[in-house]
Amino acid sequence: MNELPPDPSRLRAILAYLDQRIAETETVATYLRLQTRAVRHALAAVEKRPSNDRRLPPTPSQPRSALEAPAPQGGGYVVEKQVHAGHPLGAAVHRADCTVIQRDANPIGADDARQALTGDAKFFRACEFCRPDTALGIPA
Repeated sequence: MNELPPDPSRLRAILAYLDQRIAETETVATYLRLQTRAVRHALAAVEKRPSNDRRLPPTPSQPRSALEAPAPQGGGYVVEKQVHAGHPLGAAVHRADCTVIQRDANPIGADDARQALTGDAKFFRACEFCRPDTALGIPA
């Protein structure tokens, strides 16, 4: 580093800036550690399965329709967060294997998904692609 300024106010400003950069870097490092842990966990789970069970997801040249999709495992539903608070469309309920989820999503069970989709439509809506309402037997 070049020559530092002699006055305390500028030194404090530099110190605050450096502390902020360190904090941001630690946040990114924590996020990357969590992502690495999740990938290792997923890899270990895949490697435990028999080799004939390992299938690659469809490529974009081979689109998979909701009708061809297998039924979700163990509840198999997620709630995708709302675009923003007050957005006219509520949070979207998807089947867990849906390929159009764009935002953070939280896993939920079939009963919670059914309850969300039969409640007030301003809070929750069914994904138009994977149709969790149809999979749950909710009439349109």
